[in-house]
Amino acid sequence: MNNLEGKTALVTGSARRIGAEIVRTLHADGADVAIHYRGSADEADRLADELNEARPDSARAVQADLLDTAALPKLIDSVVDWKGGLDILVNNASTFYPTPAGQVTEADWQDLVGTNLKVPLFLSQAAMPELRKVRKARGSIVNIVDIHSQRPLARHLVYGPAKAGLAMLTRSLAKDLAPEIRVNGVSPGAILWPEGGMTDDVKQSILQQVPLARAGEPSDVARCVLFLVRDADYVTGQIIAVDGGRSIGW
Repeated sequence: MNNLEGKTALVTGSARRIGAEIVRTLHADGADVAIHYRGSADEADRLADELNEARPDSARAVQADLLDTAALPKLIDSVVDWKGGLDILVNNASTFYPTPAGQVTEADWQDLVGTNLKVPLFLSQAAMPELRKVRKARGSIVNIVDIHSQRPLARHLVYGPAKAGLAMLTRSLAKDLAPEIRVNGVSPGAILWPEGGMTDDVKQSILQQVPLARAGEPSDVARCVLFLVRDADYVTGQIIAVDGGRSIGW
């Protein structure tokens, strides 16, 4: 296995939660990491400071509103200006909230489809020229999908279709960007409970559907991302479920 020394990664939405764990995992394997955030400046700066203490100038917080398509090339440029190139893009940023039938607004559509489908397309497109400049190996894109891209989640009429679109986008990009760039996805299951809260009964109902009988950890997703960008040189167009087996019965 080759470590990621000399490579630069951009992880979107990575100041907190799963994104932050992906950043820590890639950094621990030697990558320099750009920590993208929209509004979580304090968390992003603290994470960058933590990583820079371990290895100077190895992490930087970068701010952008990803829904502003015109800002996406500038985000890529800021990373390239910092480290001279880009090897890895992880499209992790996402919005998630219920949109029950009869209550969906156009703003919901623009936000959920925007963050979960539109942004990964246009950011990947902006990153393509740099990812094609092979430095030590092929460029790599990893999209964070969702097991509910395969099976509907009740009261989430927009989120599920957006993630289903991201799954198809992952495979489509893999076909179109080969051989210079590999594109894969990770589909988490029950890893972190929603920040908006969830009742114990609902949590227990979900866990009863998981063959491994427990929730996962952010590190489970992060290690899968690491495998795809570091070890899986002959893998592209694949989406790996990290869900404790929950999707086996689907």
